[in-house]
Amino acid sequence: MKYRVSWIAPIWMALLAAHAGATITVRDDAGNSVVLDKPAQRIVSLAPHATELIFAAGGGDRIVGTVEYSDYPAAALRISHVGNHQQIDIERVIALKPDLLVVWLHGSSERQLDSLRKLGIPFFYSEPKKLADIPDSVARLGRLMGTEQQADKMAAAERAQLASLAAKYRDRPTVRTFYQVWGKPIYTLNGTHILSDVMRLCGAENVFAHLSVTAPSVSTEAVLLANPEAMITGDRKTTAGLEIWARYPDLLAVKNGNLFSINADLLNRAGPRLIDGAAMVCEKLEEARSRRIAKP
Repeated sequence: MKYRVSWIAPIWMALLAAHAGATITVRDDAGNSVVLDKPAQRIVSLAPHATELIFAAGGGDRIVGTVEYSDYPAAALRISHVGNHQQIDIERVIALKPDLLVVWLHGSSERQLDSLRKLGIPFFYSEPKKLADIPDSVARLGRLMGTEQQADKMAAAERAQLASLAAKYRDRPTVRTFYQVWGKPIYTLNGTHILSDVMRLCGAENVFAHLSVTAPSVSTEAVLLANPEAMITGDRKTTAGLEIWARYPDLLAVKNGNLFSINADLLNRAGPRLIDGAAMVCEKLEEARSRRIAKP
């Protein structure tokens, strides 16, 4: 027995040493490898959706700085801000001594990000393009923080929720849908945006999916010509609502009463709550189907 212990002990110690020195590597949404020597303990989140992803992955208590509008969950309100999506207080970020920055790929000043990158702080670029990317993001952030148990559990629940929605709506009749980001001027989204993936999940077709710009401006005439059966917008005070279309009673969405407003925070952030927002979009589009006038 003593011989066996003396033989195993050196191997066990070597394994512990190897594990202690092991690096953590994940791929971010820009396709870059993010390498950490140890689980991240001090994280600065530079996007509201990233803050929500980190909390979902079990690392909310590791966030030392966020940006404006990082207001969910409630605990995020107690975290100090280092700026907004347009302007970052670089000195404040440095003072927080982060070992990981979670950055929105197209939401921050590239010049300022370059300054931070030169300091050698690891970056995780976050920009989910499809609903399935949300649970994947939660799982990857969990690996970076060493919170895999909670992160993987959350990711599994999110994947199950998406699978349930897909099974429920995949065979439903198509609803041609217009999503209004802004009303004055009119902005919408094309087929590459994650909200188009929400529409596809619900059995809908984005009437402006074919446009090349991700968030294009469209004319009133273009919307009238597309004649969508349903219109959806995020419900936010700073966004002109769908009431601007009431003057066009022959527009199919207006005629059938299919003008839908949904909590903007559930639609405009590519975080875990977008899956709840997707469920609400699916329910609204099912209402639109129920209002179709039966042909004689």
